[in-house]
Amino acid sequence: MSEAAAPRRRDARFVLSCIGVGLAAGLLSGLFGVGGGTVIVPMLVLLLRFDQRLAAGTSLAAIVPTAAVGVVSYAVHGSVAWIPALILAAGAVVGAQIGTWLLARLPQNALRWGFVAFLAVVIVMLFVVVPSRDAELALTLGSIIGLVALGLFTGIMAGLLGVGGGVIVVPALMFLFGTSDLIAKGTSLLMMIPTAVSGTVGNLRRGNVDLLGAGLVGVAACTTTAVGAWLATLMSPLVANILFAVFLAFIAVQMAVKAIRARRAR
Repeated sequence: MSEAAAPRRRDARFVLSCIGVGLAAGLLSGLFGVGGGTVIVPMLVLLLRFDQRLAAGTSLAAIVPTAAVGVVSYAVHGSVAWIPALILAAGAVVGAQIGTWLLARLPQNALRWGFVAFLAVVIVMLFVVVPSRDAELALTLGSIIGLVALGLFTGIMAGLLGVGGGVIVVPALMFLFGTSDLIAKGTSLLMMIPTAVSGTVGNLRRGNVDLLGAGLVGVAACTTTAVGAWLATLMSPLVANILFAVFLAFIAVQMAVKAIRARRAR
């Protein structure tokens, strides 16, 4: 058994911490169409002293049921583009392999700062472009090629930096493909499921998943994901964009802090 998979105390603090993390992650997942890993990973590290690999593996396993509930919630409102999501997922699975291969060959800090710059551009665009709720994602040869490219890029960034696909896919679908914010979020959540399942299988083989922790986080997240998706339908596109911009700013700050700490450590 690897060090990452070493047994942890299963006391009330462990259970309550996992439930609390899951409730917060589920709400954000449903509200923004993201996996929730940006909340789960740092909270598991901070509250339960998980190492980074175990936190990431546990988070990915918890995302599977969370995203599934989110997809159902958005599908009820007709806000899931099923075929585009599968195209994105196929590209992301391949891209993740490329990303992990590049991981040892590219400077991590330069990538982190590049991603912070990317998020800054997205945040600005969220105040410039407000999507229409009537916009859909039409499949043409051009859009299919674009979806494959987006999936590849998303997978590569996931392999390199461990960032969730929703942070990239949701704004890209709105700005580049002209979809509504709801369809972007529902489609993003569906894309995550096969990607998360694939990653979880690999993590289980390496002992990088705390199954009890993943179960507690995942079940708790499922109870609030539908609430987040419901709240997303009540908000105007402008309000949804503003809240998403705040969420992306939080992620950008996290990434910048990691880059600064890594530089100081060297």
